[in-house]
Amino acid sequence: MAFSHIPPAQLLPGAIYQMLADISCSGEVHEGDRYGLMVACCDDHLQEEERLVVNRIIRSIIRGQLQVC
Repeated sequence: MAFSHIPPAQLLPGAIYQMLADISCSGEVHEGDRYGLMVACCDDHLQEEERLVVNRIIRSIIRGQLQVC
């Protein structure tokens, strides 16, 4: 069986800012947030401001300021 072309995953408009708000309020990064970050990291069409938000979240995880659930 041949695999058909699978379209790349895309974030919904405003998803990064919603993710930032949710993570900031809870201090936790859940599975859906992790998938969103993964998709955002692979997206070459992010605005510069969105890229900065993604980097900020990732740095906070690395520093231990956010709990990964």
